[in-house]
Amino acid sequence: MKQSLTDGVIVWRPDEKTTRASNLAAFLRKVGIERADMEGYDELVRRADADPSWFWNAVVEFGDVRFYKPYTQMLDTSRGIAWAEWCVAGTTNLVLNCLDKHRDGPLWHKAAIVWEGEDGQHREWRYAELDGETSRLAAALRNLGFGPGDVIGLYMPMIPEAAAALLAVTKIGGILLPLFSGFGANAIAARLNDGGATGVLTTEGTWRRGKQVPMKPTLDAALADSPTVRHVIVCANLGATAAMSEGRDHWWHEVCAGQPSQAPTEPMPAGAPAFLVYTSGTTGKPKGTVHSHCGFAIKMALDMGLCIDYRPDDRMMWMSDMGWMVGPLLVVATTMAGGTMVLAEGAPDYPDEGRYWRLIQDNGVTLLGIAPTIIRSFMQNGGAGVDAFDLSRLRLTVSTGEAWTPDAWHWMFDKVCHQRIPILNYSGGTEVGGAILTGTLLHPLKPCAFGGSVPGMGADVVDEQGRSVGPGGVGELVLRRPSVGMTRGLWRDPDRYIESYWSKLPGLWWHGDRAAIDADGFWYILGRSDDTLKIAGKRTGPSEIEALAMATGLVAEVAAIGVPDDIKGETVVLVAVPLNAQISQNEIRARLEEAVVSGLGTPFRPKAVLITSELPKTRSMKIMRRVVRAAVLGQVAGDLSSLVNPECIDHIAAAAAGLRPASQG
Repeated sequence: MKQSLTDGVIVWRPDEKTTRASNLAAFLRKVGIERADMEGYDELVRRADADPSWFWNAVVEFGDVRFYKPYTQMLDTSRGIAWAEWCVAGTTNLVLNCLDKHRDGPLWHKAAIVWEGEDGQHREWRYAELDGETSRLAAALRNLGFGPGDVIGLYMPMIPEAAAALLAVTKIGGILLPLFSGFGANAIAARLNDGGATGVLTTEGTWRRGKQVPMKPTLDAALADSPTVRHVIVCANLGATAAMSEGRDHWWHEVCAGQPSQAPTEPMPAGAPAFLVYTSGTTGKPKGTVHSHCGFAIKMALDMGLCIDYRPDDRMMWMSDMGWMVGPLLVVATTMAGGTMVLAEGAPDYPDEGRYWRLIQDNGVTLLGIAPTIIRSFMQNGGAGVDAFDLSRLRLTVSTGEAWTPDAWHWMFDKVCHQRIPILNYSGGTEVGGAILTGTLLHPLKPCAFGGSVPGMGADVVDEQGRSVGPGGVGELVLRRPSVGMTRGLWRDPDRYIESYWSKLPGLWWHGDRAAIDADGFWYILGRSDDTLKIAGKRTGPSEIEALAMATGLVAEVAAIGVPDDIKGETVVLVAVPLNAQISQNEIRARLEEAVVSGLGTPFRPKAVLITSELPKTRSMKIMRRVVRAAVLGQVAGDLSSLVNPECIDHIAAAAAGLRPASQG
């Protein structure tokens, strides 16, 4: 019988020098906890649970989170924990904490952004230059009539101006609505209309694999159905080539010309919205999560400043998009810490397959954010020459977006980390503004595991009645307390907010993940609750089945889904992407079936193994198993606007139309 995903052994331990020098150890000492290890961390979690206001006040002080007007109360739950209010009566602004507090200090003339295009073009902005671009754009927005409370969309690739756009909108007190740069017109229009957006910041287009990908025409099509948008500011990323609508559209360089390089930052109520970030719903329209000036800043001070140990001398690369939470996270966390963000436009493997590793090497990246799906894609093409690059400046890596499979985790640990630096797993979501579970420099590593829950979250794993399952148990990931980073409801939809997160287990935030805690206190995410399979009466996460299939070395990716069965109630279907096209599909099917039966037993024998070229993924590189299941069963899949590759659905449906039953053995 193959080991369970949660049976891992410790493969790395931090040395005392690393732990004692960490930001987290300094914070522990500040609050009177001398042990810089797992026990000290667990004591902090207990104290934070017992007195949340004490804990979050300590994070504010240690993280130098600033306010124009001090708050009178950290946490007010008089309306119930679902509607908690934070930093009551205080005023602040994200830009106060991202740029203004650094002005004319030692960081002002260091690099804030290092950027590279697919063609090798290189740009670098110091903090002073980022502030100048932000101020000029803020002044231009004000001249166009924008101000506090206005929702402004951001539809841009990862270029330096995207960071300035994010900061300029929040600087004037506007509410930033990030849009995935690969969205189609319908998805853009749906979010702009739901948000009531009055403006959009965009470019003519971007570069992808050596080709220009238009964006302005897509936005124009969306705006035909978005009557609230008054103005569009267009950054000339492709040489000012876009068609412009007179009166509505403005060139960035023209509206910013002559504007001051220092513009005032708008003091905002601490709990006022700064970001409106949409996350896909299983059915119906996307959900608009609302993140405040104080909440996002304080959560980043905790997550990235303490747990992930972001320091001013760090350079962080996290190839992502502004339409996913990681985009705003990267900009805010970097500038709050006084670090440097490394941005790259285009594909990670173009113009050469090793571009990703070269970006790390040539730009001296010390913190690397990555999704397991990216690692599996590199494994599929032989590693993209990773061994030829010098990655020695890396001091830690951060993983999020999708659960690891053991083979991908070990490949990352061996090939990228060289078994000397940790992979800090980081999982939470858009709805909580950051992480619920994380690794830290105080925790040893087990493959695929999280060191512990993030302090101040009140995380627990419970059964269907809301009772803690304890170590060794499997259940639902919940929060027993509100968190400062948690969404302030759903945009204009309070009933859906309560229904989605607070009604399934009354008094608990239901996150929608299956989770487990092992006997040593390590946590595991086993997959989305909606993806959970119940085979012959046993509830099983897809990750355990997928890990067995991946361990064969025959597939690059696989999704395990449950389909109705007259005898078992539900049975397994595997949808797999082959790693080697030279191996016959029949052999792949037989080997995967054998691996699952060997690992989990005969009741888990797949009903079918379907072969496809691609699995549906979101912009955050999560495999959408509910979409896979819908395609296999011929059902409606719900909201698909966040998929980067919707065309693969038809391929899966075609494969399922002629289901090839697995052999009965």
